[in-house]
Amino acid sequence: MNSMDSVFTFDEPFVDAHQHFWNLALHPYPWLQDETVPNFRYGDYSALRRNYLPADLARDTRGHAPALTVHIEAEWERSDPVAETRWLTALALAATEGWPSAIVAHAALDRDDAPEVLAAQAGFALVRGIRHKPVTATSSATARRGLAGSMDDARWRRGYALLQAHGLSFDLQAPWWNLDQAADLARDFPRTLLVLNHTGLPSDRSDEGLAGWRHALEGLAAQPNTAIKISGLGQSGLPWTEQANVPLVRDAVAIFGAGRCMFASNFPVDSLVADYATILRGFLAAIADRPAPQRRQLLHDNAVRFYRLG
Repeated sequence: MNSMDSVFTFDEPFVDAHQHFWNLALHPYPWLQDETVPNFRYGDYSALRRNYLPADLARDTRGHAPALTVHIEAEWERSDPVAETRWLTALALAATEGWPSAIVAHAALDRDDAPEVLAAQAGFALVRGIRHKPVTATSSATARRGLAGSMDDARWRRGYALLQAHGLSFDLQAPWWNLDQAADLARDFPRTLLVLNHTGLPSDRSDEGLAGWRHALEGLAAQPNTAIKISGLGQSGLPWTEQANVPLVRDAVAIFGAGRCMFASNFPVDSLVADYATILRGFLAAIADRPAPQRRQLLHDNAVRFYRLG
């Protein structure tokens, strides 16, 4: 899907606030090796079962490469999440591009060893935050509060409470119909930054679905210690188009404000639905009518501030 990359150049400094690397020949990623994710949101993801390293991202972004990147944990085998951070730290030192520039690592917040794992992750210079996907519902119709392993779970919240002491933010991947829990979480832990991943996963593009998504974003955005990464807007079986996605980017920015939104590619996962140039151009089109200082916030300054990249 990279046929248009060579004709698109963008040389202003920007941050890719959500990307992944993996080396399947050397390291364990069950979802990319011997397991299959049921109901993966983009359908068949077999094309991802290959190594993806800084040189691959450099190839995919030639002419429009990010100045800095934030690596989000890529579901390394869960028994040793610190090993992924150790490998990424070495990768950043060795990579010509210096990628990744920061790391959001993994720690299972509801496990007995959460305090030890969080302390270990926080000890790495590049680590800025944690991602642990909570239990969520598969649809708005089945969304329920209070489930074990969810953001309502007291045990899960005890782990979340430890983030503040380590100066760590939290990256949340959850569909919009579970964001009422996220809003309560942000309210109850006001000194911990909560960053919503993938625009709240607006997979239902019906009028009713988008109204529910916007309402859920508004509820989360009401908490001042929240931010959003605009990524993951692809739809299974459909090409990534500006017609389909620019209105959603504009809605997200209008709801959270230009000071709390970030560009993110979700590469290489979103290479299943578009090349990098298409995603970046779509974001640029969505923010083109905003003043230059706001465009810089959205493309660069917000990510630098939230992930302490300066």
